[in-house]
Amino acid sequence: MTEIDHETDTLVGEWLTLREAAKALDTSPNRVKQFIRDHKLIGVTRRGEVSVPAEFIADGDVIKGLPGTLTLLADCHFSADEALRWLFTEDPSLPGSPVQALAQNRGTEVRRRAQALAI
Repeated sequence: MTEIDHETDTLVGEWLTLREAAKALDTSPNRVKQFIRDHKLIGVTRRGEVSVPAEFIADGDVIKGLPGTLTLLADCHFSADEALRWLFTEDPSLPGSPVQALAQNRGTEVRRRAQALAI
C-alpha cells in the first residue's frame, strides 16, 4: 500500500481504518483487504495504518458502481492516489464529484467519464 499524500488526505476527508470498514461492511478486516486487492475498494496507508474513504461505504455495502469504476481507473494505470484525486475532485459536468455521483446512483455517467480517460 502506498502512503497517501496530505493533499489527497484532505480532499477525501473522512477515512475508516480496516477495522472500522470491516464493521461498517459487517465483515472481517481480511475480507476488506481482499476487496482492496480486487479493486472493489481503495486502501492506502494513512498515519501508519491502512484506511479506506468513508464515502465508499453506505448502508452496510460498498457504494454501487464503485468497483467497476475502480477497475476502469486501474485499467487506465491510475495509482491509488490518482484515482482518489479523480473520484473526490469536483466535476462541473456531473455536477459534484464522481464519488458523490456514484453515491447518488449515477454510475453510468461516472464510468463514461472514466472510460474517456483511457482514450
